[in-house]
Amino acid sequence: MINDIQKTAESKMQRSLEVLRENLAKVRTGRAHTGLLDQVEVEYYGSPVSVSQVANITLLDARTIGVKVYESNMAAAVEKAIRESNLGLNPAAMGDVIRVPMPMLTEERRKDLIKVVRGEAEEGRVAIRNVRRDANNDFKRLLKDKEISEDDARRGEDQIQKLTDKYIGEVDKMLATKEEDLMAI
Repeated sequence: MINDIQKTAESKMQRSLEVLRENLAKVRTGRAHTGLLDQVEVEYYGSPVSVSQVANITLLDARTIGVKVYESNMAAAVEKAIRESNLGLNPAAMGDVIRVPMPMLTEERRKDLIKVVRGEAEEGRVAIRNVRRDANNDFKRLLKDKEISEDDARRGEDQIQKLTDKYIGEVDKMLATKEEDLMAI
């Protein structure tokens, strides 16, 4: 029972870390990366699909993303979807390739993005702490029902705390890396 609670808590903490990683990837730095367009959806024969499903996304250089659509009639729709996304990008069609240059970030915009990133990191920490709280409540319930001893409950809570510390440390590392990326010119 104790091991099940710990495994469940660890998997939930791992999932919280993955969600944070995905959310941080959405925040644009000055450098181009193909994952930036993952959330952009385009209308494809009546249903919304990700741009990556209708086009090949590559890096042309450090500041430019290249989008080569599989079907030439989709180029205008993909270009429009990228322009209308809230990413602040201005794509330009050049033949069958859509070039998406990454604009330079101003100092003020960098500071705003750092605030956003810190908020995302705090949400990740809160999610991990909530998992810890739920696991500790499970231990208390088992103790109350006399299914485990007090020593077992204490050991379980200590293990959950160690997991929590480990995953919050990972969140802090991810935050530091993203802040460094944002401040790099």
